[in-house]
Amino acid sequence: MFAMVLLTFSVLVRLFSLRSKLARAGEIDPAYFSIYQGKAEPEQSAKLARNFTNLYEAPVLFYVCCVSAISVNTTGLPFFLLAWAYVAARAIHTYIHTGSNKIWPRVYAYFSSWLILLSMWALLAIRVITSE
Repeated sequence: MFAMVLLTFSVLVRLFSLRSKLARAGEIDPAYFSIYQGKAEPEQSAKLARNFTNLYEAPVLFYVCCVSAISVNTTGLPFFLLAWAYVAARAIHTYIHTGSNKIWPRVYAYFSSWLILLSMWALLAIRVITSE
């Protein structure tokens, strides 16, 4: 979970840094950020902003799954490996999304992270059901 927090924080730092640079260079009016209306945000910062928002969507289910697994003591090597695979898939997705933004590699990374997350939830559910 801490690795996901670091990934999210790194995107935030990059986004804030880039937006500050763009505002200082006069490429975007800082007032745009008060209600996000006006001239469109430049593509590079818009990609970072979208990715940052994306890191608060599906990963919430990752955090809940991890906390749930810890709370019912169903963690173990398979769960641990799936959790790291999820973080890796999300990091790859972020790298693609905020870089080249090529659609198919990005879709594969994103869909892979969902399959991994579904596997984590299935493993959690199986362990909870079979432990009773």
